[in-house]
Amino acid sequence: MSDVKSRRMPVVFFGHGSPGNVMEENRITATWRDLGKEIGKPRGIICISAHWFIGGTGVTAMERPRTIHDFGGFPKIMYEMHYDAPGDPALAARIAERLKPIDVALDQSWGFDHGAWCVLTKVYPEADVPVVQLSIDARKPPRFHYELGRMLAPFRDEGILLVGSGNIVHNLPEMNWRSQSGGYQWAQRFGDYIRKAIVEDEPDNIIDYAGFGRDAALSVPTPEHYLPLLYVMGARDAADNIRFENEFVEYGSLDMTTIVVGSTSRQ
Repeated sequence: MSDVKSRRMPVVFFGHGSPGNVMEENRITATWRDLGKEIGKPRGIICISAHWFIGGTGVTAMERPRTIHDFGGFPKIMYEMHYDAPGDPALAARIAERLKPIDVALDQSWGFDHGAWCVLTKVYPEADVPVVQLSIDARKPPRFHYELGRMLAPFRDEGILLVGSGNIVHNLPEMNWRSQSGGYQWAQRFGDYIRKAIVEDEPDNIIDYAGFGRDAALSVPTPEHYLPLLYVMGARDAADNIRFENEFVEYGSLDMTTIVVGSTSRQ
């Protein structure tokens, strides 16, 4: 794996789906592994996960973040897994400074939730890249999260990889557990609408996703899995190319699309 600390990093949105992917070798996890090799080893990672959705903005600021097993009903071995990547208190402090006047708490209690570690275990299995997580403020509207992505974008030029982890479509009550392949028509329509807005660089349609009506309401019944996408889109600039991977829906209502923003080529 090449060291790419000196070049501008891409931004990646991972459609993370089930925590159980961490136990599998499938087309989803193969994409994640390949991306890690393609991008190379960054200086650090800023991760925005659907699963740190709280009433405020915080950033993990400890040296050794814990692995959080925030799921239920999975095999025992998953609760024994750990992702032992280091934290980066200095980077956390710089994030808090850059996001002013937003009040950013330097958190000492969170760690890596499954939206972070179940993906990063595949992307950087050696756990040798420092990682900080940034929480999603549940009180704020979508545009706030997009603007935070814009504020974080300069870190890309320092060899920092910005990662969002969620799903474009995430409706657990509507999932069809009897059929892994394929999606409901409303899920497909909404995913296509958002991908089109991304390709055509129409951020207002991505931010104001609820304007797509009933399909949006079904696809994003709660916002936490969608909002990490807004950080990724906010960190985009006009010169960035866009690439979609895993462009499919599972179990009817779980869109697994991964989005790569910007060049991943080694230089």
